[in-house]
Amino acid sequence: MGAKVNMLAQAQAEPEKAVATNDHIQIALIGAGGQGQGDTKTAIQVPGVKLVAVADCYDGRLQHSKELWGQDIFTTRDYAEILARKDIDAVIVGTPDHWHKQVSVDAMKAGKDVYCEKPMIHLYADGPEMIETAHATKRILQVGSQRVSSIIYAKAKELLAAGAIGQLNMVTARWDRNSSMGAWNYTVPLDASTETCDWPRFLGTAPKIPFNAERFFQWRKWRDYGSGVAGDLFVHLFSGTHFITGTHGPTRAMATGGLRFWKDGRDVPDVMLGLFDYREGFNLSLHVNFVDGGEESEGLIFTGSEGTMEIAGNTVSVNRVPREKEPGYTIETFTEAMQKQILEEYKAKYPPVHPSGAPSMGYEKYVAPHGYSDSYDHFKNFFNAVRTRQPVVEDAVFGYRAAGAALLSNLSMERGAVVQWNPDTIKLA
Repeated sequence: MGAKVNMLAQAQAEPEKAVATNDHIQIALIGAGGQGQGDTKTAIQVPGVKLVAVADCYDGRLQHSKELWGQDIFTTRDYAEILARKDIDAVIVGTPDHWHKQVSVDAMKAGKDVYCEKPMIHLYADGPEMIETAHATKRILQVGSQRVSSIIYAKAKELLAAGAIGQLNMVTARWDRNSSMGAWNYTVPLDASTETCDWPRFLGTAPKIPFNAERFFQWRKWRDYGSGVAGDLFVHLFSGTHFITGTHGPTRAMATGGLRFWKDGRDVPDVMLGLFDYREGFNLSLHVNFVDGGEESEGLIFTGSEGTMEIAGNTVSVNRVPREKEPGYTIETFTEAMQKQILEEYKAKYPPVHPSGAPSMGYEKYVAPHGYSDSYDHFKNFFNAVRTRQPVVEDAVFGYRAAGAALLSNLSMERGAVVQWNPDTIKLA
């Protein structure tokens, strides 16, 4: 079996070109939780990008933003104050899911470009409004599933299109965790109260209930604010699958699962499995397990008629083992004369690939350079689009198709039934 390992090129390691003064981009962060702060730390590494303002509903995060990025950073609980500023070109939306649509729409209408964290939507009605607003305002909107900008995923897309594994028939993907923090039991600060937290603003359109610190700081555990494992993790797997295959999405979905271990008041599953049909001729199988008993693991396996392709971390590998081209084992039940005749016909029909008669097999592995960051590339792509007004790799339509497909899992579990989906019109069928 042939084997080779290739190091992929890393464009971000190349010397950055100087950024002209009028090409500098000033950004604001809206929603300064763990993801929002992480996004911002990456975003400002891109040359010519400066953070000038932060909005959040918890005073402690506003104070920490000044600790991180300077006392001159403008901070506020009210993101409308940020959108009113003329010196801000783009915003990062790192709010809970139920605020994604409204903040993004308000920002675009205020003339700001938007980097919106995934999932793009919380409700299906969010998608069309976000798409229409991006179109009407001519604003850039990029969704934050960073793997779509990864050189690993780009290589996988190239390999699949080149027929490296033959005809695709199945994609199997997983994202498993076992830690308390991985299961969304985020730390609640000791000063959490109605004085330090703007509870009414946090709730927004969610049901009005008394202050609850766990819901404020661990919001992913409740459907009122988050989208469960489907919106948090399935959507990444859908984004990667859709980017690599070029599909618009599944045509039907079915899901099962439940709350198996983290019975702490949350109302979303900690184990979910989903199955999806694609008209391109393959099936997608997804699962997330927050009680897997081991280390966090994520990966996708693309199975084709001539081999498999696996993405794991910053590597993509192809393993080709040709399908057997020999008579079935029942040939041994025939007469020796018949066996000989059948074998001669098979040799004529399936001549050896190599003169030696050895089967065509192979293993290839492609590796991203040490320290490679797809998050950096995703922001680099976003800011390039902000400057050039060229389309982004993960626009509102792509984001809606990925999030819409992911949320089919929640809908299927709620209904206890198969759910039909039209990936072209992006509507429930």
